[in-house]
Amino acid sequence: MLHVTDMAAKRAELTPDRVAFVDDETGEEMTYSQVNERANRLAHGLLRLGARDGDRIGVLCLNRPDFFVFLFACQKARLIMVPLNWRQPPAELLPLIEQAGIEILAVDGAFAGVADALSKVRTLTRLAMEPGVPADADLETLIAESPVGPLDMRPVSTSDPWYLLYTSGTTGLPKAVIQTPAMAWANAVNYSQAVDLVSTDRSINFLPLFHTGGINLPTLPLFLMGGCSRILRKFDAGMVLDLVRRGEVTSFFGVPAIYQAMALHEWFAETDFSAVRSFACGGAPLPEPLIRTFAERGVLVCNGMGMTETGPTVFLNDPAHAQSKIGSVGKPQMLAETRIVDAGGSVIEGEGEGELQIRGPGVTPGYRDNPEATASAFTKDGWLKTGDVARRDGDGYYYIIDRIKDMYISGGENVYPAEVERVLVAFDGVLEAAVIGVPDARWGEVGEAYLIARPDMDIDLETLPAWCRERLAAYKIPRQFNVVEDMPRTAAGKIQKHLLKASRT
Repeated sequence: MLHVTDMAAKRAELTPDRVAFVDDETGEEMTYSQVNERANRLAHGLLRLGARDGDRIGVLCLNRPDFFVFLFACQKARLIMVPLNWRQPPAELLPLIEQAGIEILAVDGAFAGVADALSKVRTLTRLAMEPGVPADADLETLIAESPVGPLDMRPVSTSDPWYLLYTSGTTGLPKAVIQTPAMAWANAVNYSQAVDLVSTDRSINFLPLFHTGGINLPTLPLFLMGGCSRILRKFDAGMVLDLVRRGEVTSFFGVPAIYQAMALHEWFAETDFSAVRSFACGGAPLPEPLIRTFAERGVLVCNGMGMTETGPTVFLNDPAHAQSKIGSVGKPQMLAETRIVDAGGSVIEGEGEGELQIRGPGVTPGYRDNPEATASAFTKDGWLKTGDVARRDGDGYYYIIDRIKDMYISGGENVYPAEVERVLVAFDGVLEAAVIGVPDARWGEVGEAYLIARPDMDIDLETLPAWCRERLAAYKIPRQFNVVEDMPRTAAGKIQKHLLKASRT
C-alpha cells in the first residue's frame, strides 16, 4: 500500500515562514507553519468533539482560509470532510447530511440561519467558524484549548477517502464522489506542469469551495508547490480585475462565466494583464468569441477539461495552440491516460470520435455507499466512462464535442447541441446560447434554443434562422428561439439543460 506525507506538516517543514493564504476580506496572512499548527489543533479538537476515524465533518461556509485548515485537519485525524453547497436550501441539504451521516457541522456567519434550521430536524454539533455565530462550540476556542503537536496517527494511504464532493444529479440525490490524496497529488502534477506553476506564484480563490474547482484549481496544487493564494469570499469581477491590475496574480483559473463577467466589466479594457503568466479555463467550453476578446488584450486563455471524478485536471491546452486550435482542450496531462471508444466498444486509434474514457491515479475510486453507480461508471477493465463525446485530431489534440445524453436525433440525423451553440454565440447580440432537443411529431426531435442577449443589445430573431442556414445543415437549426434573462446553472457555471427541459412541461 502506498502512503503520503501529512501535506500541511511537510509543507510547513519545507517553507514554514512563507505565506500560504491571504484573507482578502480581513487582510490577515497565514503562513504554512500557522496553517499546520491550526490544523493540528483542530484535528485534536474535532476528536474531542466526538469525531472518530472515518466520520464525516460537514462544512458550510463562503470561501475563507480556515476551510483549508479543516481540510488538512481532517487528513490528520483520518476524518472525511464534506463541503456543502451553500446555494441549496435546508430542504435540499438535509438529505445529503443524512446520507453522509454528518454529526459535526462547521458553519460561518453567512449560513448560521441555515444551520439553525437543519438542527431543528436533525441532531448536529454546530461548530462556529467565526465569532457571534450561535453554535455548540467555537473554532477559536477549540483551537486554543487543543494540543499543538501532531496526532499519533498511522500513515495516510493514497487511496483513503479524504473528502466528498457531490455531483449535480439530474434525478434523485446527488452522488458523493470520493476524493483521495492520490487524486490531489495527480491533479497537482497535471495542473502544475501544464501551467508551469511554481512556488513564487500567486493566485486567487473565488470559485465555491463545495466544487472541485474551488479546492483544486489552483489552490491545493499551489499549496503543495509552496505558493500563495488570496481567498475571496465570492467572485467579484471588479475586485478580481483590480487584483490583476495591481500585479497580485500570476496564475489564473476561471470558468467561462468568470471570463464573461470580466470581459463585460467596465475596467476590462484598461486592465493590465501582463503580470499573469497563465490563464486557464474549465468547467465548460470557452466560446470562440470570448477567446478572441481576451486574445485582443494579449491574453491567451487555455481551455481544459476535467471532472469531479478525475480530481479534476485531465486536459489543458498549451498557449502555443490556444488560438490555432480554438475549441481544443489540448492533450491528456502527465498522470492521465485517455482513450476514445466507438459505439460498439472498440478503441479508436489515431484520429476519431467517440466516448472519452479516462484512467489513472487522478480518477476517483467511486461514489460513497453507492456500488451500483460506481459499477456503472467504469468499464470492466477499469476505465472511467465520462459520457462525453470527444474527437482527437491528427496532432493528438482533443476536442469535447458534447455530452452523449445531450445529443438528440432529428429526422434520423444526430445533432450535437454544442456545435449549434458555437454558431449561435457568433450572432450579433448573443451572449450565451443553450440548445435542447424537444419532441416533434414529424422529425422525432428538433432543437429549441435559449439565448441570453448581450448587455444593451437586442437579438434579431427574424434574421437569425436565415443566418444559421448559411452555417448549419437544415436539420441542425433550432425550430424555436427563446430570449431569456438567465438559465439554471451548476456551481461551475454549466447550464443545466435538464432543468430547461423540465421548465417546458
